[in-house]
Parts: sequence; C-alpha cells; structure tokens
Amino acid sequence: MDLQVTTSGGAASALEESVVRAFGARLRGELLQAGDEGYEEARKVWNGMIDRRPALIACASSVADVINSVNFARENDLLVAVRGGGHNVAGTGTVDGGLLIDLSRMKGIKIDPERRTAHVEPGVTIGELDKKTQAFSLAVPLGVVSETGIAGLTLGGGLGWLRRKHGLSSDNLLSVDLVTPDGKFVSASEEVNQDLLWGIKGGGGNFGIVTCFEYGLHAVGPEVMFAFVFYPGEQAREILRSVNEYMAQAPDEVSPLAFLGRVPHDETFPEERQGEPFIAVAAMFAGEVEEGEKVLRPLRELAVPIVDFSATMPYVEAQKVLDEDYPAGGRYYWKSQNVNDLGDETIAYLIEHAEAAPSDHSTIDIWYQGGAMARVGASESAFGDRSAPILLGIEANWDEPRDDEANVEWARGVVASMRRFSSGGAYLNFPGFMEEGQRLMRDSYGENYGRLVELKDEYDPDNLFRLNQNIRPTADGSVEHPVTGGGAA
Repeated sequence: MDLQVTTSGGAASALEESVVRAFGARLRGELLQAGDEGYEEARKVWNGMIDRRPALIACASSVADVINSVNFARENDLLVAVRGGGHNVAGTGTVDGGLLIDLSRMKGIKIDPERRTAHVEPGVTIGELDKKTQAFSLAVPLGVVSETGIAGLTLGGGLGWLRRKHGLSSDNLLSVDLVTPDGKFVSASEEVNQDLLWGIKGGGGNFGIVTCFEYGLHAVGPEVMFAFVFYPGEQAREILRSVNEYMAQAPDEVSPLAFLGRVPHDETFPEERQGEPFIAVAAMFAGEVEEGEKVLRPLRELAVPIVDFSATMPYVEAQKVLDEDYPAGGRYYWKSQNVNDLGDETIAYLIEHAEAAPSDHSTIDIWYQGGAMARVGASESAFGDRSAPILLGIEANWDEPRDDEANVEWARGVVASMRRFSSGGAYLNFPGFMEEGQRLMRDSYGENYGRLVELKDEYDPDNLFRLNQNIRPTADGSVEHPVTGGGAA
C-alpha cells in the first residue's frame, strides 16, 4: 500500500511501499511510520502545542543513516524536519506528512581534558554533556535548562549562565562535521570551509545536518555559587534599577537573569505570597566559590526576599535549577527582543505587561548581555550584532489548549509594545512560530543576512532544509513554511 506523504512544496504525494521498505533496509537505526511500536513516542516534542504526524521517522544511529536519510528526502522531494533534543519552542523538530530525521539516539561524547575539547554528537542534551565534562571540572557554555538539546541550542547561538565569561555556545565551536543537502559528508573549521563554520555559528540548520560538534572547554566547577532570590513584585522598579547599577561594575563571571512573574502555588513559597507578582534575580558565578559568595551577595540584599534559594552547589545542579519550570508537554510560546537600555519607562512597561499575563506560569525574562559575548564582532559569526545590553525573553507558558489564543496574543502584544525601546534584533531560539518569515530573519541577522543567503545558495539552493530559522535561497520561489502551533509545517 502506498504511503501518503507531503512534498517539499507542501503538496500531497505518495511513495510506493517497496521504496519505503528499501529505504528502511539501508538504515542501521529504525524506520518508523504510524502504527509501528515506538512511533507515537518518537513523534513527540517538548512543546505540547506541537502535535504533528510525520509520514516516516528515520531514527538515525550513525552518519551513514543521516546520509541515507538526506538522500532519500531529496530524491523523493519530501518535506524534511530534523530533530536533535526536540526542545525547540517553535516545534521545528517534527513535520506533518514528511520525513523526520531523528538524531536523538546519536549520543556519542569524547572529552580530551588536555586539549580542553569535546566532540559531541547531535542527540546529546545539556545535562548529558555537563555530566561528562564535569568529570574533569570543565564545561561548554550552554543553556539554562538541562534537558535542552545541544544541537539546536548551538546552531541558534546559545545563551547560558557563562555567556558573559565565555561567550555563546556557538562562539565556542571549533569545528563541525555535517551532511550537506546533496548527501556529502564535510567538515568545517578555521582551516577548511571557514565560511561554512561562520554560517553555522548562529545560522541554524540551513546548510546541512551537523553530526559532530567540536567545542572548546573551560575550567568551571565542580562547585559554583548560585544566587536565586525572589522579591516582592511591588519592589520590582527599585530592584531592577539596583541590578542596573550592579551590572555597571559586575565582572564577566556574572551573567544574571531577572524574571517578572507571579509566585508559584507551591509549598516552597509562603502561602500568603502565592499568586502575587514577584521579581526574581538569578546568577551563577563562574569562578571560585568564596569569591562568588562575595560578588553575588548584593543581588541577595536588594530587599527583604520572599524566599532565597541561593547556595553553593555542583555546577551540574546549577544547570538544572530551572528544569522544573519547563515540563515536557506544557504549552509554550516564546518571543524575544533586544532593547537598548532598562530605563524607568522600559521597566514600567515590563511590570505592566507581566502583571497582565493570562497564565500564572508566564514570565518576562531580562537577560543581561555584554562581557565576552559582546566582544565578538557582528561580522565574525552569523549570529550577528551583540551590542544590545539587554535581551527580553517573553515567555508565555500555560497548560490548557483552550488558553492558546490568549497566551499567544499576550506575548505578541508585549513584543509590539516594547518595539519602541529596541534598535532591532531577536534571539532566534525564542522565535515564536517564526510567523514573520524572512522579515524576522533579516531583522535578526542584520548585515549578515546577505552573506547567509549566499551560503544558502551555495549549499542548499533548493531549500531542502527549510523547517528551521530559514534563510531562503535566491532561487526558491516556494511558499514559506512558518511553524504554527499544532498545524502543518
């Protein structure tokens, strides 16, 4: 019986059963379709808004599987998605009717403590890599939720607790191996295919499927000082002003996040405060614990706290502090926006919008940038301009499908309102559903956009890899595929 599929252009088509069977026979990993044991679990991604059914799931276990899968997709004109950790908020790691190339079983990690390098396959998560590197008191600058896949995080830049000390995840890439859209296996480093490495550092999955990331490692841990303090929301203005003053003198070892939200209904918080507005400040000190206790103390004394979770802890545990706030299957819609400063008017708008959030789980996050990540020039990697001192992360987080529209509209409204404080640019790991298409790409990549189009023309002129933060090649006249919650890719 023929298998109904979706082509790269979005049209319905069919594959003969013999063609599908022959493809499966070439794979070392499994090939799954609806009805097979494991299919339902394999098609799931972290964001509960995303509910798609691939026609085929190629569970790659090797580079050869990736090459075979890419060739099969191209030869049969299939709409193709690539999944690493499946934690992408936009849901790009799955597809309706097309081929999903699932890399989540490719979990090889090789640490060289003398050279301070790590070779990592694309199915690895932050927590898995941290566990391996911390055996040598080393770390790769990664994100702030340990269940996130390293692949999508790095390809989109990668903001974490070490960003001001050691830069973005992508800044620490030394080389990559990847499979190009024409099925070739190539490497990119400062010695070979330099332009390709440049494009991968923030340019997303536009140019191929990375099968190995080589990172530089830094001395971190095994113990770190971590500050995490919740203050009453009525003091948010004063606290954010104080954090501004603190950051004017803060060393690069401190990369704070501030959060505006509502106190969780949880026994770890005073019952009388639950449901009320809060302002929280969190920061890891990327250095000696004793010095960290002194340097972070001012962030713990900004007012009388609701609760202070600050402590000395293993680095691997600090990397998990926020995990419980982002359970798999929750509903998520995140946008982002660079802002020029955090003045009184900006703060007033942020407080107003946070208090208006329809969900108690939603937050507005304030990422303090600068330091090492800002010392990388705008043209040195695809990620582009890093001059904005603040990135706003607008996180709509909720539970029930009936609340989808209200929460998405809230996040979009915050972005529209805060645009007056921005000179442009966004963090493409927090892209909503990328519904703005190429306008979002141009705005985010700035002057690097043209060079990225040239790379796309060279490596993927037919836009095989389009379900991502897509750079459309010059010759691609097809309809864009914005990601929409629960709908077709």
